[in-house]
Amino acid sequence: MPGWVPFTGLTAVVVLLLLGLARLSQQAVSDQPALPDGDEPIATPDTPAPAETPSTESTAPDAGVTDGDAVTITGEIETESGPVQPVEDSPSATQQFSTGALLANVALTQGLFGAILVAGAWYYEIPLWALGLTETAVGTGTLAVSIGIVFGVLLWTANEISATVADAAGATYDESLREMLAPDTVPGWLLLLGVILPTIAVVEELLFRAALIGVPAAGFDISPLALAIFSSALFALGHGAQGKVGIAVTGGLGLVLAGGYILSGSLLVVVIAHYLVNALEFLVHEGIGADRL
Repeated sequence: MPGWVPFTGLTAVVVLLLLGLARLSQQAVSDQPALPDGDEPIATPDTPAPAETPSTESTAPDAGVTDGDAVTITGEIETESGPVQPVEDSPSATQQFSTGALLANVALTQGLFGAILVAGAWYYEIPLWALGLTETAVGTGTLAVSIGIVFGVLLWTANEISATVADAAGATYDESLREMLAPDTVPGWLLLLGVILPTIAVVEELLFRAALIGVPAAGFDISPLALAIFSSALFALGHGAQGKVGIAVTGGLGLVLAGGYILSGSLLVVVIAHYLVNALEFLVHEGIGADRL
């Protein structure tokens, strides 16, 4: 007999963990320092503000520099207390984490959540049909793949239009996280498109659509529509690092994905659609560098 109750409890724990990590990501993105006009360095805990504005010209050792003069040169500055590294050599907060480290963190955390859900579904004997995995053309066949591709392209287009409208209305769509995760090498792009984004699509759809809609609807006879609204709200909160506009757009995207899951009864359809939305976002705006529609 399926363990509907314990699996639902496990799902709740995974959701809370994911939302907690999303909150940390949101804080990390919002705490990134921005350079003011003039590109003056900003004082951070690791980079104290200089007492005087340094000169931008190099001064040779025999130029008659007096005590108190501020000098900016390449390499170390010799003072009475010893060599001091110039301010511009100090790493900023935006350089603390490399793109590779961020991608690895995403892969590990998402993979762990997915492994927990899969192990829980197996242990508690959750039937595959309750997760949206059925041996039908729409469930796992080529028709599901075709529907997922068309669905994904349409969703990406709608997502672009929504973000463009928000920008035109003066509501900023925060793209900092996507820019931070964008690779700058071919192997990085292969890792992103071939491993990271598929993992994100599978895990998030398994959690927000299958575990939060399919399982409760099957095990407790709860309205799929009510579950779709609830799961979409959680899905939006899980993308808080994209800002308020990003939360709203993602919430709408999650609701449409939930509708696609309910109507098709297929987890594969929404996984493919989800992957394409993310992949096109990166390829179009970070790979090609194109502006929004």
